[in-house]
Amino acid sequence: MVGPMYSPPMDTPARSVTILGATGSVGTSTVDLVQRDRERYPVAALSANKRGDALAKLARDLGARFAAVADPAAYRDLRDGLGASGIEAAAGEEAVIEAARRPADWVMAAVSGATGLRATMAAVERGATVALANKECLVCAGALFMRRAAETGATVLPVDSEHNAVFQAMSAGRRKDVRRIILTASGGPFRTWSMEAIRSATVEQALRHPNWSMGPKITIDSATLMNKGLEVIEAHHLFALAPDEIDVLVHPQSIVHAMVEFRDGSLIAQLGQPDMRIPISHCLGWPARIESPATRLDLERMATLSFEPPDLARFPALALARRAMEAGNGATTVLNAANEVAVAEFMGGRLSFGGIAALVATAMEAASGRGIMREPANVEDAVSVDHSTRLLTLGLLPEIAAKAS
Repeated sequence: MVGPMYSPPMDTPARSVTILGATGSVGTSTVDLVQRDRERYPVAALSANKRGDALAKLARDLGARFAAVADPAAYRDLRDGLGASGIEAAAGEEAVIEAARRPADWVMAAVSGATGLRATMAAVERGATVALANKECLVCAGALFMRRAAETGATVLPVDSEHNAVFQAMSAGRRKDVRRIILTASGGPFRTWSMEAIRSATVEQALRHPNWSMGPKITIDSATLMNKGLEVIEAHHLFALAPDEIDVLVHPQSIVHAMVEFRDGSLIAQLGQPDMRIPISHCLGWPARIESPATRLDLERMATLSFEPPDLARFPALALARRAMEAGNGATTVLNAANEVAVAEFMGGRLSFGGIAALVATAMEAASGRGIMREPANVEDAVSVDHSTRLLTLGLLPEIAAKAS
């Protein structure tokens, strides 16, 4: 579980590795680090969503023992790409779960979306060290996830740059002396845009993140600031923080990733280039530190570091996420499912950018009124709430799309 840092040993211990979501942006960064020290980090299993040919190449390059693709339609590409390598291949959601269950000391959980919950929980259930990049595990079932991690002895290490920064900064003092944490947000591509311009933004415009190179879904979430709202919910569960102990500041340079304020007035910040290999390397080597190929931060060349409060009128998604966190009772599970549907509809051209938050807000209200919203007691319960919310949100789509157009 997330907690105080230990005194690092002289040498980083060797550990076997599984990468769930190996062909995505976080997975690719993880692969880059593992490839630099193959003997120290032997690969047990890899998974991907649809890119069977790319996964096969990675599995061969890394000498993995097992490779799983979530989409059965991609199985042939995976099987053909592996050829006579002797690497075991499988397809489907259960195959990805099997990858998580395979013996490995350290599991990168980088499968995006609620579909990653079952697989990541499978790694937690066997007491593995889980480097968590899947937001939905904590947003959909945070209380359940952290409780099971404590019960099984699993170690949860935060990969998101903001939470990893909090994790590092918290080592400067005792948990009970923390007054609050501050997560930073770049502000996305629309930070200076007017409300009217934001509402009619195109998919192409929303995908132009000013600092980070990420997958399309998280990039859209960054443009709405929903991503930051999800991170607030994550921090609530990861660090056992009350809602009023978590603040957000917009920091366009994306150099300060988070800050922790202690009760004596000290403010401890973690700084670094916007490169995911930095927090990933921290988790891969933890409790020691390993070399990272990321560009070093040159403060002499930084003209300024600026901070400003988020504008909740222009970016209502952040307020929606806070409201869901404070409400509890499964509201964040509903929030996440509705948002995934809304983002997919926006990217498909069936909903305006301004309609994303409107659809999520309407779905949350409807889910509460129809008895869908409830705190998940187990993974299947979380999946059920997620599924019901998706159907509800799709049913509300025509009305909201017409109003937001």
